[in-house]
Formats: sequence, structure tokens, C-alpha cells
Amino acid sequence: MRLNQVTVSVTDYAAAVEFYTRLGLVQIVASPPRYARFETPSGETFSIHAADRVDSTTTIYFEVDDVDAFVAALDLPLIHPPIDQGWLWREARLADPSGNVICLYFAGENRRFPPWRIG
Repeated sequence: MRLNQVTVSVTDYAAAVEFYTRLGLVQIVASPPRYARFETPSGETFSIHAADRVDSTTTIYFEVDDVDAFVAALDLPLIHPPIDQGWLWREARLADPSGNVICLYFAGENRRFPPWRIG
């Protein structure tokens, strides 16, 4: 099994396209005002789909090599700045214009192989 993509609902298509483009994703599909698909620098895909409202409890995680530098270059409002977490990740959080929470993090090997990983 392979994860193809993640799609989130948005209430403002144009604002969401601008947000995810500013985040560094490259738009590869445009079907306004309903749907857009983006690609990360490493090739994974992420999509938005227009909806009347967003009732999301999902947090989208994008790993970056240097959270502090990445966030400093963004010029977007943060939920919280980069902080070290007890699960050995450095994280910053922000929200897209529809309220979907985005976590920008660096975990390195701790993402897949934390000390508490099940054998």
C-alpha cells in the first residue's frame, strides 16, 4: 500500500491556493473554484477541495530540514513558533485560511524510528 495524497476541504479556493503556494508547494492541477492539487519538492501530492464549511480535526504535517529558517522565510501568522517537543521533534504550527492546522516539523530518524518504536 502507498499513500497517494491528502485532500483537505477549504472554504475559500483562491485564498487556499495562495496560502499553499506561499508555503512552497507547486500547483500542478487547477480546477477553480472547486479543486487544486499541489506537489511537494520531494514529489508527494496534496489537494484542496472547496466546501461550504470545514469541520476538520486533521493536522497536516510537512517535514522541513530547518524549521526555524523555513518559518522565518514564510511571513505567515503562526499558531506557535518553532519549539522542541517531548517526542523529539521540532515543530511550528499555523493554520490555512479555512482553519486546517499545518505542522511544519523536523524529526529526522525520530519520525520513523523513535526510541519507543514497537520492535
